[in-house]
Amino acid sequence: MGKNINRMRNFKRILICILVIIFSFGISFLYYINRQLNNIVITPLPKDNSELGIKSNVNEGGVNENKIFEREEKQDNSILNIALFGVDSRNSKADVPHSDCIIIATIDNNHNKIKLSSIMRDTYVEVNGHGKTKITEAYFYGGPKLAIRTLNENFNLDIKDYATVDFKGLSKIIDNLGGITANIKQYEIREINKWIAELSELQHVKYTPVYRSGSQNLNGIQAVAYCRIRQVGDGDFERTDRQRIILKEIFNKIRNTDITRYPYLAAQFSSYIETSMSKSNIIALGSKIVMNNILTVDQQRFPVDGYCKAAIINKVWYLIPEPDLKALSKQINNYIYEDIKPIAKEPLF
Repeated sequence: MGKNINRMRNFKRILICILVIIFSFGISFLYYINRQLNNIVITPLPKDNSELGIKSNVNEGGVNENKIFEREEKQDNSILNIALFGVDSRNSKADVPHSDCIIIATIDNNHNKIKLSSIMRDTYVEVNGHGKTKITEAYFYGGPKLAIRTLNENFNLDIKDYATVDFKGLSKIIDNLGGITANIKQYEIREINKWIAELSELQHVKYTPVYRSGSQNLNGIQAVAYCRIRQVGDGDFERTDRQRIILKEIFNKIRNTDITRYPYLAAQFSSYIETSMSKSNIIALGSKIVMNNILTVDQQRFPVDGYCKAAIINKVWYLIPEPDLKALSKQINNYIYEDIKPIAKEPLF
C-alpha cells in the first residue's frame, strides 16, 4: 500500500514538472513571437462604431431605419471580420495608393472555417464625403479608415480592423514561405511575364519569366504578377479569383509550417504589414485559429455573375450592383454570417 502511495506521489511530481516545462516553454515562445512583431506598423482605428460606419440594429427610437436588413447582433464574437487591402505604392510617398485588392477575411467559428470575400474594385458605392464612385477610391481618399467605413456603410458589416500589404511586401512574404503553387493557364503566360518584368525592374531583381502553363511553384514576384493579370480571361473578375488563390495558398503554407518556425515568419512578415490590430490581438487570433484547428478556407467574389452590369458614367467605367446595392449587401451578409453562398446566374454583359 505504501509503495503505491509513493508511486502516485512520484507520478504527480513528474506530471507537475512536465506541465511546468510546457507552460514555461509556451510563455517563452509567445514572448519571443511578441518581440518579432516589433517591426509591424500598427495604426489604431477609432473605437467609436459610428466613425467606422457600423450601424446599430436598434436605437432609442426602435429599429434603425438606415440599416439595410435585419441581422442579429453577434455578441459572442463567433464571426470576426478583418479587411485586407493590397496596395501598390510604387515606392513613392507622393503616390497615394488605391486598394487594388479588397478582401474581407472572416474567421467563422460557427462553421469552423475562414472565408475570403473579394469585393470588385470598380463596384459603384457611396463613399462618405465623396459621393458615388468606385470602392477602390475610398482607400485613396481616406486610407484604411475610410475604406473600412465604406465597406461597413454600404454592406451593413461590422469590420473594426484591417491589414494592408504593399505588393512589394507580399512578394517578400511569399519568398520567405518558399513560393506558392498556382495553375497557370496558357492565355495567362504573356500577361504574367509582362508584370514580372515590370515588378522585377521596380525591385531591382533578376527577371525570371514563366515558361509554361500548368501547376507550378511561383516565387514572390511571379505570384504577385499572377495577382495583377486583368487583361485576359474574365478581366478583373478573374483577377479577384487569382488574388484569393494566392491568399489561400499563403494560409495553407503557414498552416503546414512547423510551429517552431512561427517566430521566424513573424519576424520576416512584420516589416511588410500595416494593421490596426495590437501585437497581443494578432497572437491571440493566430492562437485561436491553431487551437480551434480551423482548416477550411472558403472563398467568394462579389458581386457575383448575373448580379451586376457595366455602366459608363462621366466617361468612367463602373460596375453597378443589380438589382441594387441592397441586394448585394444581403448576399454578402448571408455568406459571411449565415454561411449561405449566393447562386450565380448568366452574366448581364
